[in-house]
Amino acid sequence: MSIDLTGLSARELGALIRTAKKQQTIVAKRRPITKVRAQLSKLAKAEGYTIEELFGDAPAAPRARKAAKATKAPAKTAGRKLGKVAPKYRNPANPKETWTGRGKQPRWMAELTAKGGKKPEDFLIKKA
Repeated sequence: MSIDLTGLSARELGALIRTAKKQQTIVAKRRPITKVRAQLSKLAKAEGYTIEELFGDAPAAPRARKAAKATKAPAKTAGRKLGKVAPKYRNPANPKETWTGRGKQPRWMAELTAKGGKKPEDFLIKKA
């Protein structure tokens, strides 16, 4: 690895050296990776797993998957699922634009109510 230091000032070099020394002490304090791997393997084996099951591409054991499904609560969906609702409001300028009254007001209605001085009731679709 080669770093071009020729364009750095004395202050920038000093900051770089301090940062490198901090990183060196952090790396020196860490336990060797072989010891950490051995400890993780031992812990995984004690719990009945392999490292490949936990971190690799190997699929989880079938019995573990079934047990996880049995104890797992149903996942929450992002929002409530509501049924389809008939449109309640219609744009008089463009009859194809409708709104059910749910969610954020459409732009056409917001503009007409704010600038046009109309009320949402003015856009109600009359039922037969």
